[in-house]
Amino acid sequence: MTSVPDHRPRLLLVDDEPTDLQVLRHTLGQDYRLLFATDGARALQLAREQRPALILLDVMMPGMDGYAVCAALKADAHTAAIPVIFVTALADTADETRGFDAGCVDYLTKPLSPPVVRARVRTHLSLVRMDELAATRLQIVQRLGRAAEYKDNETGMHVIRMSHFARLLALAAGCGPDWADDLLNAAPMHDVGKIGIPDAILQKPGKLSAEEWDVMRRHPEIGAEIIGEHAAGMLSLARSVALAHHEKWDGSGYPHRLAGAQIPLEARIVALADVFDALTSVRPYKAAWSAQDAMAHIQSQAGLHFDPALVACFVPLLPQLLEIRERWQD
Repeated sequence: MTSVPDHRPRLLLVDDEPTDLQVLRHTLGQDYRLLFATDGARALQLAREQRPALILLDVMMPGMDGYAVCAALKADAHTAAIPVIFVTALADTADETRGFDAGCVDYLTKPLSPPVVRARVRTHLSLVRMDELAATRLQIVQRLGRAAEYKDNETGMHVIRMSHFARLLALAAGCGPDWADDLLNAAPMHDVGKIGIPDAILQKPGKLSAEEWDVMRRHPEIGAEIIGEHAAGMLSLARSVALAHHEKWDGSGYPHRLAGAQIPLEARIVALADVFDALTSVRPYKAAWSAQDAMAHIQSQAGLHFDPALVACFVPLLPQLLEIRERWQD
């Protein structure tokens, strides 16, 4: 008979009192796989070897107390992300504050209420799953960006540089840091639609014919279709950037000939960052421009290709832009 894998989350329970461990075992054993430790050293060993999803940690233990164990967990890259709930008889506000300062995510006082323990464990495991989903979503976005690179002549370093340029410009333009970080992660998707463009056109060494340009100009809409509709967040930004990064301030861009503030801010930012890096990079059809020449061109295109207010924010960033170029060279 084939055994069914046990996919229940694994918890590490740490307490020097066997009676307290028994209470936790009865409270949590039905829904979770449990690991047990009665001292700090064993707890650290199990945490590193077994990578539990959550640790319930007593504070008052002989030798290494819970605060020291939590500090050691947080100092180790292999265990730092594991959430810790302190379980203790210490009920003073000062003790609770010390626990949170040590890095715990919650603080339960003895005697324990089984329904409260189960509820707190469920809550924090739910937060862990949300973080894992967000990280997985980001990895998928990054992989799609890499897939687009394989279809193009541009390097992966171009995508990294222009993404950091975009984040820098967003902050300089007054956008919040969380939004700027989302844009950093969305920007690599700007050309994902090139996946749908035939190689004969995308990698053609000479100039494209009018018919070929018509096909090439479809890549923003293809990119938007690949990313899909999203109500908010990083994927919503990615779709907007993919669709509108070839629009121009004066309305002469594509695919929808948007003008001025009709163009989403995120697309205006990425357009400027993308062009600056393209101009200052070697391509099969051109040599790299100097940063000064590229900046002069961008300034000449303020109000034509680019949002003039963003150009004004971009120009003073040149020293930081050059640092980014130096860090991620081709």
